[in-house]
Amino acid sequence: MALGIYFALSGMTADKYGECIKRLKQAGAGHPVGRSYHASFGSPDKLSVFDVWSSQAAFEKFGQTLMPILHDLGVDPGQPNVMPIHNVIRPLSARPKKAKPAKRAGGKRRGGKRPGGMRRGGMRRGGKR
Repeated sequence: MALGIYFALSGMTADKYGECIKRLKQAGAGHPVGRSYHASFGSPDKLSVFDVWSSQAAFEKFGQTLMPILHDLGVDPGQPNVMPIHNVIRPLSARPKKAKPAKRAGGKRRGGKRPGGMRRGGMRRGGKR
């Protein structure tokens, strides 16, 4: 079950947030496995964070990298508010697209020509069966 995690961070400014993101990328945790959504919001002198994670275990693994960085920047993460995600609504443009069937080599149909000049639907040229 996906989890929504809200942090009301103490001491997180826009500059510290930028530095935190930079350090996470350097540590190979810029796009951690299990996090499907991240948002930072608020005024530049007091930012908060909301993430969506696939599991508590994935979030905790990321926390092993994140927490020392926050501590080094002087940011107190406080106690995160963890809630199960009930529903997600994505815009049509953000939904995964269905895969198109692969084209055959040379664009040819399987099975060769239809017998007797038949077209699809069993009709001959000129509309006769």
